[in-house]
Amino acid sequence: MKKTERLLIFFLILQCHAFGQAAPRTNSFNGAPATLKNYKALYFLDDADDKKIRGIIRNINNALDDPRLKGKLEVELVAFGEGVAIYKKVNAYDSLLLQLQNRGVILAQCENTMRAFKISRDELWAFTSYVPSGNGEIIIRQSEGWSVIHP
Repeated sequence: MKKTERLLIFFLILQCHAFGQAAPRTNSFNGAPATLKNYKALYFLDDADDKKIRGIIRNINNALDDPRLKGKLEVELVAFGEGVAIYKKVNAYDSLLLQLQNRGVILAQCENTMRAFKISRDELWAFTSYVPSGNGEIIIRQSEGWSVIHP
C-alpha cells in the first residue's frame, strides 16, 4: 500500500469518527414543571438510625424549599415501628421537628407502635399527632393521591 493510500484511509477513518460523534448537548432540562395547584407528600419513617432520621428531615426541607413547589406542597411525616425514635423526648430532634411543624408539616405517630413498644404519650413530644396505624395512614393517603416517600 502506498503512502498516499494510507494517508487517505487515515483521513477517512478520522472523518468517520468525527461525523459519528454526537453534537454537544446543551443541558436545558431543569426538572419537571409543577403545573398542579397543589401537591401532597407522605413521608414515612420506620427506622431509628440517626442518619436516616436526619436524612428524612433534610429530604422534607429540600422538598419544601424546591422553588417549583413553594406554596403548593402539603407534607405529613408518619413514624411507626423503630421510627418512633424521632418523636421520643430522650432524643434531641425536637428543634428540627418544630421547624418542620412551623412550615406546616403534620408530624404523626402510629398508636399501634406505641402499644407494641409500651410507649406512653408522655414519652413523646407534646407537638406529636397520632394516627391509629401507620400502615393505615399510608393506605389512606396514597388512595387520596398523596405521593408516598420512604427515603
